[in-house]
Amino acid sequence: MDPDPPRDERLGPDIMPMSENQGFMKALKCRECGHEYPLGATHVCEFDFGPLEVAYDYDRIKTQLTREVIARRPQTMWRYRELLPVAGEPTVGREVGFTPLVKADRLAKRLGIRELWVKNDAVNYPTLSFKDRVVSVALSRSVELGFKTVACASTGNLANSVAANAAAAGLECFVFIPHDLEQGKVVNSLVYGANVIGIRGHYDEVNRLCAEIAGKYGWAFVNVNMRPYYAEGSKSMGFEIQEQLGWRIPEHTVVCMASGSLLTKIHKSYQEFSKLGIVPKTPWKIHGAQATGCNPITQAQKAGLDFFKPQKPNTIAKSLAIGTPADGFYALRVMKETGGSGDDVTDDDIREGIRLLAECEGIFAETAGGVTVGVARKLIAQGKIPADSSAVLCITGNGLKTLDAVVGHVGQTREIRPSLREFEALGVADGAELVNA
Repeated sequence: MDPDPPRDERLGPDIMPMSENQGFMKALKCRECGHEYPLGATHVCEFDFGPLEVAYDYDRIKTQLTREVIARRPQTMWRYRELLPVAGEPTVGREVGFTPLVKADRLAKRLGIRELWVKNDAVNYPTLSFKDRVVSVALSRSVELGFKTVACASTGNLANSVAANAAAAGLECFVFIPHDLEQGKVVNSLVYGANVIGIRGHYDEVNRLCAEIAGKYGWAFVNVNMRPYYAEGSKSMGFEIQEQLGWRIPEHTVVCMASGSLLTKIHKSYQEFSKLGIVPKTPWKIHGAQATGCNPITQAQKAGLDFFKPQKPNTIAKSLAIGTPADGFYALRVMKETGGSGDDVTDDDIREGIRLLAECEGIFAETAGGVTVGVARKLIAQGKIPADSSAVLCITGNGLKTLDAVVGHVGQTREIRPSLREFEALGVADGAELVNA
């Protein structure tokens, strides 16, 4: 009998050998017509131009993946690796994931809901956003397929994650971004030595250019030709939510939307765990959140439409500023199928959402997080998320990346000389406990 293949101990026990270059994946499958393709670097069906998605061998997975097996593994996103699209052991981002699920009692009281949880990917490793999940999957699969150069079109967080993870893996890296992104996100890509290309245009124009470059140069663009694998990484956030809630699906989940992919993949994670018997089969509702300055999906949802109209973005939430969302149609479908809702908030509401989350729970989110909190507040007030229910808010990035959006809107320092009299003259200590009185 052949000896067991070598394993990376950081991945933990109970990972079974998998067939070469396939793992638990079966094929790439068109989300429209169902036509199947080999597991290569392709993302569009040649028959109807529908997007491709990874199909899995759930019968095999069911014999391997249980709560007990998961619980014995290291606390990273790879504890669910049978449901992630890599054939062998991951080579990029082995420590990504398993971010905190915070019981947000103070924020729940402010928003007027019985129970509230915050899934905090603002502290994800290594670049403080949920994009580390999708990138670790996409780059691990890219390495398996033999790519040496990786790239992306990005509104900021993805660029940071691709640059960091490519550097750690020794891959050549190109990131393409709108030229007017927040400086924090630009610097956070440059520091890793990536080739950062600023495009004088909005994200949809950047994305179109990247499709042309991918076609000509054959690089692994994580959100173009590698998109079927890349998008699957988002499921890990949903897997973690279910496990951290005590192996159950939340009643309500609020997810911010740029392309709409994260919302659809969290929904898929609930479906997969339910199908595999890892969690009980219970109903759930998923709600989508956008900024009013770029709200093609929520505008369509509120109008009762199954399609969206492209928009030109104008919002401080630049990480969500995609006017032609690739998964917008599917996000609309998920909200409709689950009975969820969509809404959007103004720039002032976004800043208020950031402030509320920070003051109540000590979590500093970027503008996308302000969108999530602001929309949750509206949906609770409207009764679309009942006050006597429980909800999870997905926070996708760290506020240190979008300081420009809140500077001047969260108060200011008060300067005094080093004098107790001057301090007391400020009046800020009035009513505070005087321990030695």
